[in-house]
Parts: sequence; C-alpha cells; structure tokens
Amino acid sequence: MPIAVYVLGLAVFAQGTSEFMLSGLVSGIAADLDVPLSAAGLLTSAFAVGMVVGAPLMALSSRTWPRRRALLLFLAVFVAVHVVGALTPSYGVLLATRFVGALANAGFWAVALTTAVSMVPDRLKGRAAAVVVGGVTIACVVGVPAGAVLGERWGWRSAFWAVAIVSLPAVLAVLRSIPGGRGRDTGAAPVPVRDELRALTGPRLRPVLLTMALVQGATFCTFSYLEPLLTRETGLGAGWVPVSLALFGAGSFAGVTVAGRFADARPVAVVATGMTALAIGWAALALAAGRPALALALIPLLGMLAFGTGTALITRVLGLASGAPTLAGAFSTTAFNLGATVGPWAGGLALDAGFGYRAPVWVSALLMVLALLVAATTAKGRRPRAGERRPSAVHRSADGRL
Repeated sequence: MPIAVYVLGLAVFAQGTSEFMLSGLVSGIAADLDVPLSAAGLLTSAFAVGMVVGAPLMALSSRTWPRRRALLLFLAVFVAVHVVGALTPSYGVLLATRFVGALANAGFWAVALTTAVSMVPDRLKGRAAAVVVGGVTIACVVGVPAGAVLGERWGWRSAFWAVAIVSLPAVLAVLRSIPGGRGRDTGAAPVPVRDELRALTGPRLRPVLLTMALVQGATFCTFSYLEPLLTRETGLGAGWVPVSLALFGAGSFAGVTVAGRFADARPVAVVATGMTALAIGWAALALAAGRPALALALIPLLGMLAFGTGTALITRVLGLASGAPTLAGAFSTTAFNLGATVGPWAGGLALDAGFGYRAPVWVSALLMVLALLVAATTAKGRRPRAGERRPSAVHRSADGRL
C-alpha cells in the first residue's frame, strides 16, 4: 500500500476529530460565548450541512486542479478556520467557521477517496478506501476523547488549537507524497460533468447511494443519543460514556479493517451480511438496553458492523462509478453525511414523541429494514428476463454484482 494512502488517512483523522469532538464541548462553548446549549448544538448541525452540500460543490470546483493542489488547499482552509474559531469571541463567527470547515472537509474527503483508490490496483481498492475511512474511526477512539479531556482541562478552545496543530503534519505529508497530477496519467483530460452525473444518477448507483444513507442514518441515530441511553436507561454512570464511545470506535476500526480485506473480492456478500446483522443488532440493543453487560458487549460489535458495512458500500460506489472519477467520492461523502444528518433528526423526533430513550435504537433498526428493502428491490429488478443471457462470472466479478 503506498504511503500516500496512509497520509490521507492521517488527514482524515484530524478532520474526523473536529467533526465529532463538539459532543464533549457544547457546555463549555455555551458558557464561554453566553449562548444557550441549543445554539451550541447548532454548531454540529452546521458542520453536517456543510458536509452534505460541500462534497459535490467542492469536487466540482476543484475537478480541473491537480489532486495535490486540491488536497493542500482544502487542508489549508481547514487549519485556518480552526485557528479563527479558537480565537473568536463571536458565536456567529464560530458558526461560520464550522460551516466553512465542513466545506473544506467535504472537499478533502471527496478528493482523498478517489485519489487513494486511483493509486492502487483493483484488488486493493477496498483496502485503500478502508485506510481513508479508518481515519474517522481512529478519531472516534482517540481524537474525540482527547478533545473532551483538553476541553475539560484547558477550555474548548484548546481542542480547536489541537486539531489545527495535528493537521499541520498532514499538510507537509501531502505536499511530499501525493502525486501532482489528476491521476496516474497527469495529462488526462477530465471527464465532462454531464457524463459523470449520468454515471452517478443511473439505475445501478442510485439505490446503492440510498442504501448507504440509510445505513449511516441508522448508525448515527443511535450514536448521537448513546449517552442518555446508557445513563438513563442502562443505568451506567457518566464515566462509562467515554468508555462506551471508545468501545464503539474500536469496533468501528476493526470493521473498517476487515471490510477493507474482503470488500474487493465479495462486495455484495459483505454488504448483505453486514446489513442483515445490523438490523438484528440494533433491535437486540434496544431490547437489551436495560442490561449493562449485554449493552456494553453489543456496542463494539455494532460499531464493527456499521463501519465495516459502510466501507464496503463506499468501495462498491467507487467501483460502479468508474465513469465519474471526480464526483464518485463526492457523492459517497454526501450520502454518508446525509445519513449522519437525517438519522439523529429522526431519533430526536422519536424522543420528543415520548417513546423513551430506547426509541432512537428502534429507529436505527427500522432504517436498516428500509435499507434491506431497497437492496432487495434493486436486486430483484436486476434479474434477467426470460430468454435474456445472464452475465458471465467474469463480468459479474468485474462490476461487483451477483
């Protein structure tokens, strides 16, 4: 695996830390800037919205640039907005920096995914995507708890400074290790935007992107409300919350690693198995939430299944979207973060309706059932008609379909 792929994972680690660290900093931000907790919570929403809209916009705006230049620009903007955020006394400015930082993060994600898979042979594309996505899971294990500790000891601004500082080695590493061209052939002309959009909105990719959004929606629906579930339903103390988050992150890292090794050879099998297990797993957690030992045992398992399945779906999108080398990563990023936006919203609606602290977990199970229905309907629709030749085994293995 080229060292450049691991460099991209390092940069994603820093950016993933920024995306999730506010869960442990909202109280300090609200007190320091004299705003309600709900306003501090909007900082997370601003980042999520920026990720959803930013991936395709940033990918389109930078599609004619050499990849190294695009990655460096996005990283530089990301560092700059965190410095501004650490210095500003204004809530409005901080809100703006979160949105702009998300745009830069989304652009980096989109370019990083396509860059990573373009630098390796077909048999390693899933593993390359797993290394990049693995940066997020390491952020959940290490970066987010570290940000919470920094915020508790030296204030929330120290966490922003830390993200900016950790990003600087990634800037230097990208400068030295990422090829300067648009791909392997630096003189290759970019694919027309219309052709890329046609490839991404075709009948083969639309259901995969929808499935990815539903899977991630299920993941972040429960993840966002894990703290009240554990402290108010399971009966664990507040000290168990960071432990549980670390367990989820450790499971996620394991899932990404395993999926990266098997998603290239059997993408459909990995996705189908993972989705079925997740539907059962979220329902099991909802039923077992009152038993601390069982709940804690399920958390890393669900993290492994969620991010392993998500990685396999990303690999599948990138494999099917060979006609969209610029926007494939952007659409994957948008689908991922659309789920991360809608899932918590749906879980919040269930809580507000008075269904209890297990309600978000049941919503996660429901979203997984919907994902399975989408996948099953799509698979049924692709079956050859009577008299129509089935694709050969070679063709099926090449395009990733069963």
